[in-house]
Amino acid sequence: MNGAGTKAIEITDFSHYFGSAQTLKRITLDVLRNEILGVIGPAGSGKSTFLCALNRLNDLVRGSRVEGSVRIDGQDIYAPDVNVVELRRKLGMVFATPVPLPRSLFENIIFGRRLAGRTGREEMSALVRDSLEKVGLWEEVKDRLDESGLKLSGGQQQRLCIARILALKPEFILLDEPTSGLDPVSTMKIEDSLRLLKKDYTIILVTNNVKQSARVADRTAFFLGGELIEVGPTGRIFTAPADRRTDDYLRGRFG
Repeated sequence: MNGAGTKAIEITDFSHYFGSAQTLKRITLDVLRNEILGVIGPAGSGKSTFLCALNRLNDLVRGSRVEGSVRIDGQDIYAPDVNVVELRRKLGMVFATPVPLPRSLFENIIFGRRLAGRTGREEMSALVRDSLEKVGLWEEVKDRLDESGLKLSGGQQQRLCIARILALKPEFILLDEPTSGLDPVSTMKIEDSLRLLKKDYTIILVTNNVKQSARVADRTAFFLGGELIEVGPTGRIFTAPADRRTDDYLRGRFG
């Protein structure tokens, strides 16, 4: 884990607005390399907006604007000269609903690399196997690579979508409630994959399932009303939170 524990993302006094509505309020937070950072909080707390701010997907919404800074590997990602396409490749994003392409499993994995001009069959075959192995899907589908990704189960489709991101060689994996619609067995397989992936990637996991953050996150951040209430080692957050609002949320008193 080269560089594990060092600062990969430095967020300082960061605020976000959609028009006049402030969605994030002066967030200051460091994300450490090769950690799984869990992000929890009730609906409307700013979790997804925070995640999308990191790869500038919020830019696609009219009226989006920011204050403060987000630095990734020391670079301000909102600087005028930033290549946003490259930034989004570096920070791969997986959403709650899996969206496999209506193509074969093989084509799903190599689609992004093919767009980038990489087409060598041997290289692509190795990439497909490596990406599928990293999400624990290779043994399940290795004899079905020519079948449509749409034929997979929901849990398999989500792992396929994660594998498709891995094929683009990101540094970060951003997950927005990736198991919200999945059964417990599929959820467990994805969580097992995340534990293995963190040795090579920095992972930010937004989840409405606080038990999921307790199971897999190294640190957990609690958001409420667009504010970062507290962040710390997951064990401490769940057993001795510093803020009463965190304790109330974890005990189910609201949210």
